[in-house]
Amino acid sequence: MDMTVLYRIFLECTCVTTDSRNCPEGSLFIALKGDNFNGNTFASKALESGSAYAVIDEPAYAPAGDTHYIVVDNCLHTLQQLANYHRRQLGTRIIGITGTNGKTTTKELMSAVLSQSHNVLFTLGNLNNPIGVPLTLLRLKPEHDLAVVEMGASHPGDIKELVEIAEPNYGIITNVGKAHLEGFGSFEGVIKTKGELYDYIRKQENASIFIHYDNPYLREIAQGLKQIAYGSEDDLYINGCVTGNSPYLTFEWKAGKEGEVHKVQTQLIGEYNFPNALAAVTVGHFFGVEASKIDKALTEYTPQNNRSQLKKTADNTLIIDAYNANPTSMMASISNFRNMEAGHKMLILGDMRELGKDSAEEHQKIVDYLNECNFEHVALVGELFAATRNSYSTYPDAAALITELQKDKPNGRMILIKGSNGIKLSSVIEYL
Repeated sequence: MDMTVLYRIFLECTCVTTDSRNCPEGSLFIALKGDNFNGNTFASKALESGSAYAVIDEPAYAPAGDTHYIVVDNCLHTLQQLANYHRRQLGTRIIGITGTNGKTTTKELMSAVLSQSHNVLFTLGNLNNPIGVPLTLLRLKPEHDLAVVEMGASHPGDIKELVEIAEPNYGIITNVGKAHLEGFGSFEGVIKTKGELYDYIRKQENASIFIHYDNPYLREIAQGLKQIAYGSEDDLYINGCVTGNSPYLTFEWKAGKEGEVHKVQTQLIGEYNFPNALAAVTVGHFFGVEASKIDKALTEYTPQNNRSQLKKTADNTLIIDAYNANPTSMMASISNFRNMEAGHKMLILGDMRELGKDSAEEHQKIVDYLNECNFEHVALVGELFAATRNSYSTYPDAAALITELQKDKPNGRMILIKGSNGIKLSSVIEYL
């Protein structure tokens, strides 16, 4: 089907859905395929549930003469092409964001700040893949004057694919670190893939990047780009410093050398969130948000979804960071916890997934660092940590740790919970 025809149909619909269990009245259903499902088989159900049209790529599922079925060559490609066409029609200014760590938190902070003065569309949750990015773009409305689109990657070429769909006017890479090494092959592969965002911006007229200037890897690959820089140096567009971290991050910022100093008390745990907060300040200031409103947004923002959350139970105080883990974020979390002013510290650390051939070495590095820190108690969860040379309590999985906690529950401790989502450390929380 010609894209202009499909676009007219899209404009008639209330929204786009790829889930036959969630088909609002008048929606456009697009039948995607996965390893264990074929969306074409659910097209009729989607129409019965409320969708006005169903886009499919297997003609056998379209009853003859039924105009509610739209047959295309490839549903995923059609979703992506439709999103790109819609993005071009509206011409909304788009900020593309990627990075090894902190991109979702930074996206949330930036969106909170920008929303003080703008009508902003932003990625919901972490829908940052080849399906999530186009679905985000298809939520764009004429009244949006800015969009913050998160882009994730686990293989070379992933960011290149996403920027060609979203066509961002501005780019920001939060950082580069050791994650998904199994897919990238090496740390250099991580840098190259994240740098695909810079490569796209470099080819566009009047496009620029927001850059954390304290990061040498980012400075190196950002040469030749129009840069709006933030960091610790006094002469940057936005500069600042951490002023407290027990347990919540507090910091100061100012615009340039002569700007007024602003003090912000956040609800974020960890000094490692300082560059994320400063990025939000920078983007907000660049787009004309008043300083007082920037400070207000950052003060009021509350993290969700097991990302650096502080939770007080009847027995302990928990720092919950159990959504994701890689060597860079794990080391940052442990270092931050080490420096935090608190007594009776305990760590519950889970395996870091998708590290490939570097897995054993990276887990051992974490254990070796723990040996330097002299924490009162450390529990390591997962087979990868169990295989390291260590003198700590090890558990094959979260269920085994829960069994131990039911027999001997900690009391009066500050506990850091950090691990890859697949280790399911979030299931341990109710037993602490």
